[in-house]
Amino acid sequence: MTAPTPAAPLVTPLHALHVELGARMVPFAGYDMPVQYPLGVLKEHLHTREKAGLFDVSHMGQARLVGPDRIAALEALCPGELVKLKEGRQRYTVLTNDAGGILDDLMITNRGDDLFLVVNAACKDADLAHIDAHLAGFDASLERLEDRALVALQGPAAVGVLSGLDARAADMVFMSGMWLSLDGVDCFVTRSGYTGEDGYEISVPADKADALARRLLADEAVEAIGLGARDSLRLEAGLCLYGSDIDTSTTPVEAGLTWIIGKRRREEGGFPGAAVIQKQLAEGAPRLRVGLKPEGRAPVRAHAEIQDLDGNAVGEVTSGGFGPSLEGPMAMGYVPSALAAEGTKVTVMVRGKALAATIVPMPFQPHRYHRG
Repeated sequence: MTAPTPAAPLVTPLHALHVELGARMVPFAGYDMPVQYPLGVLKEHLHTREKAGLFDVSHMGQARLVGPDRIAALEALCPGELVKLKEGRQRYTVLTNDAGGILDDLMITNRGDDLFLVVNAACKDADLAHIDAHLAGFDASLERLEDRALVALQGPAAVGVLSGLDARAADMVFMSGMWLSLDGVDCFVTRSGYTGEDGYEISVPADKADALARRLLADEAVEAIGLGARDSLRLEAGLCLYGSDIDTSTTPVEAGLTWIIGKRRREEGGFPGAAVIQKQLAEGAPRLRVGLKPEGRAPVRAHAEIQDLDGNAVGEVTSGGFGPSLEGPMAMGYVPSALAAEGTKVTVMVRGKALAATIVPMPFQPHRYHRG
């Protein structure tokens, strides 16, 4: 009996462009994706911080929720305050399970006649099936947007580049969204991203994505950026990666995401796991996500054991690496609440050796969002 042939990886509408640009391609969330280009991860990271980087995030899931009950339907699945989400505004939230754990994090934009959703690539099929399955009893329906690509233009030069194609881009503020005409193509654009920098995410028709990407890359301020720098940028910004820093075993309170739970939602509940989350809000969570600054220059990787100063295992690193903007290592992980105070000394095990580290506030690199 022969073994089944593994499924060929999926590709985004920009796959041929990545190959043309000399990207090193790797499997990621079922897709063949660029981890880096000839510029290299370090220079790609610094270029995004200094000018503008273009990221292909078309592997992520895009969908629209329509119908008069769309807000009530989604509030029944997440702790976000959506009733007060004004048209043209975006919100970050999470889908929770009955234990208060996080099924995924996602972005929701109120576009007036629908809610525009962007979910993570690895979870998108499960997320959208989960939402669809819970629409019974609501006058709402979910439509997957399979014919659209998604690119992110991030960095301080992003506003100049994009407003050169549509001047209205400059008037947008952080976590807002609107339709723009980019090179004659109708694109839904949000002023957001996952690097800690000012920038935009652009939902573009899949058959127009290659031409738009080339137009943006033609600007001398813009370089193509791969998954490697995307990860170091988001870690410097103290942002969670689903499947690493948050998952079904972590609650929003443990993850330091209490800010996503609106006052009304804290009081009323009405979402999966509300009782668990409300109890943690009132009494504190047993453990918390913290930033870690290891001594020296050796990077600390995910799954490294965190110990107290007596050598007892107290937690685990969930993300770690070298911060090009910091010129040093950084990490985040979970420790008991009693050890989560800023300045607490711990040790992290790296290749069998105990490395001194300090609990520090996040982000490691200041956010530079354009709040108006």
